[in-house]
Amino acid sequence: MRILCLDDEPLALQMLEIAIQKAKPDADVFPFDDQDELLEDAEKNGCDVAFLDIHMRGMNGVEVAKKLKEINRKMNIIFVTGFSEYKGDAMDMKASGYIMKPVTKEEVAAELEDLRFPIIPKKNAKLRVQCFGNFDVFTPDGNHVRFERSKSKEVFAYLVHKQGSSCTTRELFAAIFEDEPYEKKLQNLLQTYIYAMIKSLKAVGAGDAVVRSYNALAVNPDVLDCDYYRFKELDAGAVNSYENEYMSQYYWADFLY
Repeated sequence: MRILCLDDEPLALQMLEIAIQKAKPDADVFPFDDQDELLEDAEKNGCDVAFLDIHMRGMNGVEVAKKLKEINRKMNIIFVTGFSEYKGDAMDMKASGYIMKPVTKEEVAAELEDLRFPIIPKKNAKLRVQCFGNFDVFTPDGNHVRFERSKSKEVFAYLVHKQGSSCTTRELFAAIFEDEPYEKKLQNLLQTYIYAMIKSLKAVGAGDAVVRSYNALAVNPDVLDCDYYRFKELDAGAVNSYENEYMSQYYWADFLY
């Protein structure tokens, strides 16, 4: 097993390296205090597991994790932090892949025993939204949400992509119809797609997943359990589920951190 570890604080990096070596004596462990040097090594020599400090000067640990996933989408990421605000129920359940500083051999060993961290369902979410790979939407009990029209599903995907930011109908039109002229016939067709989307969401009790205002729409992130949102919230379970594919079926989809 080839393990990389990253921390821009020399003492913390040394302690992390020692803990990993004690927990996994047969592993090859390579410490780095520079993000670019770690990424260069990973691209050249590969990596099975990366222990990454979250808070560093320059590129933070989550940005490094995203780049590592571009090198090897199956790579396992474990975050290391000295900030207690990341400690919560998910961390206590070993679901989020966090280790608090100072790092111990026992904590490292526990994380290495199960490298594919599960994602604990978000309580009270009305929809589970999958953005990694192909876009898909599920009810909390795991059933697919059926959209009568594929373009209605794409409208919802675009709103999810905007993560609660308000989208004008003209912006939605540009995403859905690409280079088509902004003419009345297609504007009416877009309204048909929007109506069908809302109808599908209401059918599964998630009508409030979309907020409407004058000439604009937005999703309500509070009722969604979304892997993309989890990634941006530093959830290592979501980071480990990301395999360098994001809403693959849509031309406009671009993973932004």
